[in-house]
Amino acid sequence: MSEASTSASTGLDQDHLIAALREDPDAAIEAIRAAALTGEIAAQFLLGQMHCEGRGVALDASEGLHWYRLAANSGMPEAMNMVGRCHELGTGTVADAVLAAVWYRKSAQAGHDWGMYNYANLLATGRGVTESRSEALSWYRKAADLGHAKSMNLVGRYLEEGWEVAQDPIAASSWYRKSAEAGDFRGQASHAQILIEQGRVSEAVTWLQRAVDAGSPSFLIHIAKDLAVSPHPAVREIARIARERCATTDRLPGNQRNAPLGAV
Repeated sequence: MSEASTSASTGLDQDHLIAALREDPDAAIEAIRAAALTGEIAAQFLLGQMHCEGRGVALDASEGLHWYRLAANSGMPEAMNMVGRCHELGTGTVADAVLAAVWYRKSAQAGHDWGMYNYANLLATGRGVTESRSEALSWYRKAADLGHAKSMNLVGRYLEEGWEVAQDPIAASSWYRKSAEAGDFRGQASHAQILIEQGRVSEAVTWLQRAVDAGSPSFLIHIAKDLAVSPHPAVREIARIARERCATTDRLPGNQRNAPLGAV
């Protein structure tokens, strides 16, 4: 995920903090902590990530949530999203979908694309809020319009399936392509399926390979089953590759909705 931090303070921004962390980790950690203690929002956010991931500091999710909350309460939309994420997953606190929805909604209303996406996910499934696929679609569209790759794929899915809107396969295909080009592995698989239906198998295989390279384990298991029954040998070969990755790789890229340390 790409999260451009918008610190309200005038000191260190996240780019400078990350650069310092790479050049001299020990000194940078002290500088980040000092900046966070003086109210630097970007430093608070970064320190929250560091503690939640155990990067450069002790792994301590509750401490990470503490720093995320400080940044969120100072108005940082990215931090609001991460507080919501912690409440959704029970990271550093007890899992609470209702509180997750509150914080995701704040992030979404503040214009953050990942907050929109995460809030839409709760609306679509009725977790922590009253289920509303139409409201979910509204937030997916807003995030997609901001360039959010995963939301683009889901807008395409709504249009393909006719959920809350009239079916529009042409528009769905367009959104799948945008999602694929923006780097979402599910969007790449969706786009590839359209290409296969159009007889453009070699192009589809290229996108499927990208999807397999980036996909989460659960995604790989699912797509391997789907592709294994394809009449096209090149597509079945991608299924074999997906199964192999599931069997031999302990740690694969996942469907992460939150930025890794340093992602901006």
